[in-house]
Amino acid sequence: MRYGLAVTSIVLIAFLVPLGIMAQSLTEERALAAGRQDAQQVALFVGDTQRLVATLTDVNSGERRTTVFTPSGQTLGEPAPLTASVQLARTGRAFTATTTGGAEVLVPVAGAGGTTVVSTFVPDSQLHAGLLRAWLTLAGVGVALLLVTALAGHRIASGLSRSVSDLADVAQRLGAGELTARVEPSGPAEVRSVGTVLNELGEQVDNLLADERELVADLSHRLRTPITALRLDAETLADPEERERMGAHVAELVAAVDTVIEAARSHRRRAPVRSDAAQVVRDRAKFWSVLAASQGRPFSLDVCDSSAVVAVGAEELGAGLDVVLDNVFKHTEPGSPLSMSVTADSDTVRVVVADAGPGMPDVKLASRGRSGTGSTGLGMDVARRTAERAGGDLELGPGLDGRGLSVTLRLPSALAKL
Repeated sequence: MRYGLAVTSIVLIAFLVPLGIMAQSLTEERALAAGRQDAQQVALFVGDTQRLVATLTDVNSGERRTTVFTPSGQTLGEPAPLTASVQLARTGRAFTATTTGGAEVLVPVAGAGGTTVVSTFVPDSQLHAGLLRAWLTLAGVGVALLLVTALAGHRIASGLSRSVSDLADVAQRLGAGELTARVEPSGPAEVRSVGTVLNELGEQVDNLLADERELVADLSHRLRTPITALRLDAETLADPEERERMGAHVAELVAAVDTVIEAARSHRRRAPVRSDAAQVVRDRAKFWSVLAASQGRPFSLDVCDSSAVVAVGAEELGAGLDVVLDNVFKHTEPGSPLSMSVTADSDTVRVVVADAGPGMPDVKLASRGRSGTGSTGLGMDVARRTAERAGGDLELGPGLDGRGLSVTLRLPSALAKL
């Protein structure tokens, strides 16, 4: 709206100021034309004293004053001094001169006895008659146009601002997970087009997520059959301790599948969760150390004593670490060293899993569906998404003693946000 007012002001100045100057010029020209008419009317009777005096009396009845300067030095009509302009007019030149309080119209009349000069004085009151009113009128027109522009601009800007605000509000709601949020397209055609596209985008995202939930839930349900078979196999074990241990593992698997199904079916946003990364690493190290010991694999653990609270749940972080550790056991030889560590400072918690295996030909290949080691790469992608959901990232580098691979989950400290 400010831009519109600025442009309107410039246009008004460019239009009204020349108009006012033109009005001033027309007023002055009209007054001078009347003065020339008086002087020429008197000049017609130079030589006829009786009629000249009568004409002078007639033209001097208004604001203008006409004086006749005869060659003999006599002055007829309105008394006036013999100025330099009158002397110049005696040379036969007719002109208009500016003088104190107005303008002087001079008309020379040549005769046998010399040149008679008729001088008509036009006062400033006539030269500027009506100018103040004209300028006030133009100023009023300018102010009125500015007010109209301001009102029109306010209405247009309000409508546009309201439309854009609605778009921003719906975009924020969609970003916050409210996928049913929709905007009523309004405003200019371009803004309405954006609203329509935003609605279509929200609908597509909603449909895609619904399809993904159904797919995950379906896959999770399909896992129940082999899980049931595992439970039956575990129950047939003769060793009670082995049967109890396998039964516990199957129960954990069932709980994990139930969690996946619940998360897939749920349309609610997850509440903010936190966990102690150090404790999660200790728990996962205790679980995987059994397998490491059975393979003769050196397993070291280094966990910091300071707080390592991160904005991700213990189950989710543990699942991310499990897929990384599973990759280590799958793609390194038995006996290859393995280490887990947790370090923390005021801003960042780093969870590192490192091995001394063959590593990766190119760590840039560790994206979804590509690993460079014959695997799908999905496990590494699970770990990456776990870090990104917590506001961090995943970094790959050289492993133990410059060999193998290290996977670092860099997670923002949840304590730094308090």
